Amino acid sequence: MDIYNTLSSHWRKKFNTRVQKIPLDAGFDCPNRDGTISDKGCIFCNPAGSGTGLYSSGMSLEQQYQYWRTKYLSRHPEALFAAYLQSFSNTYGPAFRIKNCLKELASLPGLEVLCTGTRPDCLDQEKMRILAGFQAKETWLEMGLQSSRPETLKRINRGHTPDDFAHACRMAHREGLKVCAHVIAGLPGENLEDFLETVDFINLLPVQGIKVHNIYVCKNTPLAGWWRQGLFTPLSREEYVNWAVAALSRLRPDIVVHRLTGDPSGDELLTPEWSRDKTTTINSIKKSMQSRDLKQGADCRLSADVASADALSTCASRQE
Repeated sequence: MDIYNTLSSHWRKKFNTRVQKIPLDAGFDCPNRDGTISDKGCIFCNPAGSGTGLYSSGMSLEQQYQYWRTKYLSRHPEALFAAYLQSFSNTYGPAFRIKNCLKELASLPGLEVLCTGTRPDCLDQEKMRILAGFQAKETWLEMGLQSSRPETLKRINRGHTPDDFAHACRMAHREGLKVCAHVIAGLPGENLEDFLETVDFINLLPVQGIKVHNIYVCKNTPLAGWWRQGLFTPLSREEYVNWAVAALSRLRPDIVVHRLTGDPSGDELLTPEWSRDKTTTINSIKKSMQSRDLKQGADCRLSADVASADALSTCASRQE
């Protein structure tokens, strides 16, 4: 392992070539926006959601895939691909809709990996089995946790609990799905120790991957109002680098790091401006770890073998 266990290295070792993610928009919604849980969404979430928005332009999943595949192959002709169902919650709704989406993807050329972005409260055993049955060499379930602190999840209007996440991890583990946990550093009301508590929470679970995002303020969000009123200040780059280094040092060394920065799109960003420059942020994290002679897991309090289904009961009881 290098300084930390990157997704690109993980895939190159497994497939012996580059694997490129292709973002797909299947037109799903979110229960935290359509009124089922709330009509406001998470306080940081752009109403347009993450992703390309290509579904609304009339492009099918196959057309979206081929569009991006052609562009990537022009630069990396040897690449294989991961289909990433990204926009909103891609297991929200009836199971047959998920089946239909996967049918569109089943015969696409060069597709070796499936990644499905969703929420832990939009999953059940039937949906897990549908995803696990997809014929890919690796299948990831990307679930938003954001924080392991119940009070934080209420503050940001997340609409689910840490226990929901732990329960979904248990189901995914039983069905053979790899879980990638999404977490956010610098959430309102949280300090570094709160963030590291979330890392410890993940270490106890059968989680195989993580995405760490710095929080940034988007237009047309409740968080934008908090920021304008002086009720919220995002982390500086220096602060975020320190938090990310501490988190990586605490993280189980077997967990694959899918990303280390947020990724504002288009003109949605209000602040902090440094969020636009991912390369500088990632290089700063690596440089900081090198200067301190740190690697992923250097300060981990657990070993990989505790991340079993049995550990989940301990994890859940911490939240009661």
